[in-house]
Amino acid sequence: MTELIDLARRVAAEAVEHVASLRPQGRVGIAGTKSSPTDLVTLIDRSCEELIRERILAARPDDAFVGEEGQDVPGTSGVEWVVDPIDGTVNFVYGIPRYAVAIAARIHGADEVGVVVNIATGESYEAVAGEGAWRTDEAEARRLTGPPVLPLDQMLVATGFNYVPEVREHQARAVGAMLPHVRDIRRIGAAALDLTDLAEGRLDAYVEQGLHVWDHAAAGLIAREAGLVVTGPDGSPSERLLVAAPAGSIDPFLALVARCGF
Repeated sequence: MTELIDLARRVAAEAVEHVASLRPQGRVGIAGTKSSPTDLVTLIDRSCEELIRERILAARPDDAFVGEEGQDVPGTSGVEWVVDPIDGTVNFVYGIPRYAVAIAARIHGADEVGVVVNIATGESYEAVAGEGAWRTDEAEARRLTGPPVLPLDQMLVATGFNYVPEVREHQARAVGAMLPHVRDIRRIGAAALDLTDLAEGRLDAYVEQGLHVWDHAAAGLIAREAGLVVTGPDGSPSERLLVAAPAGSIDPFLALVARCGF
């Protein structure tokens, strides 16, 4: 585990420097051809994933690699790296400082190591299975323990929306049904940072549909190691649904999620 977390930490730090150095000032344009600023964002995503893949496989050539940009590599070691080079791409395009690099290592399908770094702010989080979750960018690493258990009507809940119009419409109805029953809703725009915010106690619960494994592998481990339950329809998060909350409030929150039609 020490080798894996050290490698994830080093590569994440290099990826953060890479993205920060390439991003122009202000808003990155989202209209145009392949020579436009839209292409620049795509190139940064892809080049960041390529950098991460090259660094990891140079150190551990027998490992597998799965990334958001599709640069997947099979492996034979039983270790699989799951990577989101820039989680929160729309925030990245608009200059909203909520986008992150997320790197997880799985061993025979189980999440064992996770590192998430907010590229814009330097906030850094990590976890090793069984060893707790930590915020590591401060002078001294601080253990994360999640939020307190609260009744539903006092819970600040994060969510997100798919980009397929009909799916968004369904999600909007579900969120609208939930809103009267909780303190408020937050839509921050980066699943990995929603989960690390939950681990840090900035949120009370989280629900989202349409997430892929690279969206939640690293941050989900961090949340679980902070004492949270991260689950889905069959007992584990999936593209169909991810729900996260403290153990003491997960059952009523799951019931609310179901009533609201997520």
